[in-house]
Amino acid sequence: MGTTGESPTLDHEEHIRVIETVVDQVSGRVPIIAGTGSNSTAEAIRLTRLAAEVGATATLQVAPYYNKPTPEGIYRHFAAIAESTELPVIVYNIQGRTSVNIDNKTMLRLAEIPNIQGVKEASGDLSQVMGLISEASPEFAILSGDDSFALPITLLGGTGVVSVASNIVPGLLVELVEAALADNLAEARRIHYQLLPLFTALFYETNPIPIKYALARSGAIEESYRLPLSPMSPENKRRLDGVLSSLGL
Repeated sequence: MGTTGESPTLDHEEHIRVIETVVDQVSGRVPIIAGTGSNSTAEAIRLTRLAAEVGATATLQVAPYYNKPTPEGIYRHFAAIAESTELPVIVYNIQGRTSVNIDNKTMLRLAEIPNIQGVKEASGDLSQVMGLISEASPEFAILSGDDSFALPITLLGGTGVVSVASNIVPGLLVELVEAALADNLAEARRIHYQLLPLFTALFYETNPIPIKYALARSGAIEESYRLPLSPMSPENKRRLDGVLSSLGL
């Protein structure tokens, strides 16, 4: 129930039904990190409670969007959510979609709250990420929120990536992160540059339009979008087809 799941256009009943369905299908094989964030703190708390009730094992909480809270407001928002649940919380910092950046001072305050255990970092600012890694506890997970930054952030001391491309190349993303964590730079770099055209192609248009097209092309899903999202242009479909074919997909 993140961006790639088109969560902004699902109503609350659908939102929880998706989480419930995933929990049922996974049947305990892996943890389920459910997106239950909102720009309304009360709404985020309610969604998080409902996700816990249907079996989610952690929650991803996006920074409040549109209302542009101050750093103190951001801190209080996440603190209130964390205090309302026993689930581990991962903060999601993505200024390009929310218009607010969670600065390192605020993030380090949040990291002191016991069940705030990590951040999906998609600020696009490697200097900020390096500063956070250098000051945060090693137990605080710092995950790239961007496939193209998975390698540098992991090599700099991050934990891995919350990935879009892994919807179609999960094995290669696992190999990339495992190689980076093992300091196998040559292998990690090889996979990174193998996948870099795909990372780029999956943003020819707004995510999740290209990844859903790619999944539909593979037969995994039907190509369907909710307005205001719309299908890819024919030209971009052809361009993406070429990248997929070059990777044997």
